[in-house]
Amino acid sequence: MENQQPVVVHILPQEILGISTFGLSIWLLKWFPMRLVDNFLLLVSRLMFGDTAQFGINRPERGPLELKSMTGKTPVLDIGTLAKIKTGHIKVCRAIKQLKHQAVEFIDGKVENFDAVIFATGYKSNVTSWLKETSMFSEKNGLPRKPFPNGWKGECGLYAVGFTQRGLLGASLDARRIAEDIEHSWKAEATHFMA
Repeated sequence: MENQQPVVVHILPQEILGISTFGLSIWLLKWFPMRLVDNFLLLVSRLMFGDTAQFGINRPERGPLELKSMTGKTPVLDIGTLAKIKTGHIKVCRAIKQLKHQAVEFIDGKVENFDAVIFATGYKSNVTSWLKETSMFSEKNGLPRKPFPNGWKGECGLYAVGFTQRGLLGASLDARRIAEDIEHSWKAEATHFMA
């Protein structure tokens, strides 16, 4: 029988003390190193959710922000799914071995029938199919040619937000840099007109 690997993902609360977990993380990163913020997020998550390993959901070795920064893998923000897993309304299953007609065989040998199977496989950029500008975006993968954190600015006022493969954190950093760049350009233009 094949290796039965558990599900490995970070699950974080959507909010911490009424504040968006994402927003709080961004704010904490202004003053604290990523590793310390990760430890805080994991502690709060453990206090709120308990040990998710008992439900077949193990946490990665790297913290949620470090993992996002290094690989682009985003932690899951819980909006009630974990409560349904705890009550048994949602089952966590091992990896799929094969799909059969109206059934799924898992790597542990269990076969279950389903009316529908939905695959959430991620996001692939198609920007080069509609933006005929090849100096900023790669035709190969539709992502900026310049690596993070420098892929946000193109030529002639072209900007890109959200192509960093770093989720909302990367999009937030892009948006902030773009706003600062626009402000700088406007101030430079205003100075030029006043002279």
